[in-house]
Amino acid sequence: MMTLVLSACPAGLRGDLTKWLLEISPGVFVGQVSARVRDLLWERTVALCKDGRALLIFSAATEQGFAYRTHNHEWEPVDCDGVLLLRRPLQPKRQVRRTGWSTARAQQRSRRPRWAAPRPDATKSYQNEPDPG
Repeated sequence: MMTLVLSACPAGLRGDLTKWLLEISPGVFVGQVSARVRDLLWERTVALCKDGRALLIFSAATEQGFAYRTHNHEWEPVDCDGVLLLRRPLQPKRQVRRTGWSTARAQQRSRRPRWAAPRPDATKSYQNEPDPG
């Protein structure tokens, strides 16, 4: 028995895995395959899932009764006296915050240059005052 969990992987990989495994939830595959097929599926998953994450859990003759493999996962597998554990990092990896405008704001700013005349509705008074002109 094996379970394969994918995050941020291409749709083509998901479609390819459905040939051998059952997708019980988006990105979660379960099936009963031989060790050779399992290893080939894992190699294919790692090759196609470059930026995404993958976690493979499968039956094994260990004290826990299972083993697992990870790809692009922040938690790292650690063997502690024959028991496989996942070690969480103390500090999560922080992404470097980019400075400047976001893409959406830059697009908004590019639609109306600063030197352009103000919009006609922006100069309207919301009170009932007569026009001075």
